Amino acid sequence: MSNPHFATPSGKPRARAFRIPFLGTPGTNNAITDVAGVAVGYTTLIAGDSIRTGVTAILPRPRAELATPMFAGMFSQNGNGELTGWHLIEEMGAFNFPITITNTHSCGVTRDATIRWMRDLMPDALDSTWGLPVAGETYDGFLNDINGFHIANEHVFAALDGATSGPIEEGSVGGGTGMITFGFKAGSGTASRIVEWAGKRYTVGVFVQSNFGKRWNFSIRGRNVGRELTEPSMREGTPLKEKSSIIAIAATDAPFLPHQMKRLARRIPLGVAAAGGFGYNSSGDIFLAFSTANPDGVRAGPGTLGRADFIPDADIDPFFDAVIQSTEEAILNALVANDDMTGINGNFVPALPKMWLEKNYARTA
Repeated sequence: MSNPHFATPSGKPRARAFRIPFLGTPGTNNAITDVAGVAVGYTTLIAGDSIRTGVTAILPRPRAELATPMFAGMFSQNGNGELTGWHLIEEMGAFNFPITITNTHSCGVTRDATIRWMRDLMPDALDSTWGLPVAGETYDGFLNDINGFHIANEHVFAALDGATSGPIEEGSVGGGTGMITFGFKAGSGTASRIVEWAGKRYTVGVFVQSNFGKRWNFSIRGRNVGRELTEPSMREGTPLKEKSSIIAIAATDAPFLPHQMKRLARRIPLGVAAAGGFGYNSSGDIFLAFSTANPDGVRAGPGTLGRADFIPDADIDPFFDAVIQSTEEAILNALVANDDMTGINGNFVPALPKMWLEKNYARTA
């Protein structure tokens, strides 16, 4: 098997294959699934000349523990988008159940299907907890027949059932199938970092559905490359609408309280900005961070004193670094692990050219 830092399970290159000088130490698979218990699944729909969409499912805990809440925080840098369940997260500092990400017009479908899936998995969970799962979206209408409503319950169930740990695919898969970033084909991407604190090793992982940005702002590790990469260009059979967004999910096994998870979520936009995303008017830049630690503290029942460990705020900076570094690399992975795509109305989006990457960065043998 190829090194998961350099290639996806299907053999598509990742950003590290070109020796881009990233900061920080990645986890085993350089993925959100390096956080123990986290799993990712996809359903990818590509059919005919107009269906280019899908569903991504992120299981924050093993299936038997999905009703156990997690401390969490969210942040909306620019709110032209949707992330369901966020009112509960703002109020309670926690959520449970799987997360789904899809296209804008199917967000409600994936939310409702997640409740159905949980009902069948553990019927008692909907009686003892709030049925308010997290579902996010970005717009894929340039390549996909978004008004055809092609996502159905069975596609959500398949993504949830197929969620696995370990190395995961990136690029035009799952909810990221029809997405674009900086005028190049993008979609699903992930990365992780190891943080050492008080003699222990913790993991921070980020997953992005990347669909944002102007070509001229595109940067790789501080170098503005978008102004060099004017070609290949997109071809518009129909005008490109200003409906770009990025959804990012950060996970960690480090013990943090809800206000600290919100602080981590607030650092995700810095990783987006490092790649050249600046939260423009039409963009839905919405971010969630959660911790798998402290399960007993989160679910403390009536009449009991809940207790939770937490790393002090004075020591949080290395975790900020990990979130920022993982976000930046996840976006680049979504771009690198990709190919050209033609979709509805003959609209065409090129891949980030590998020959240019090889010329400007040394390809790993």
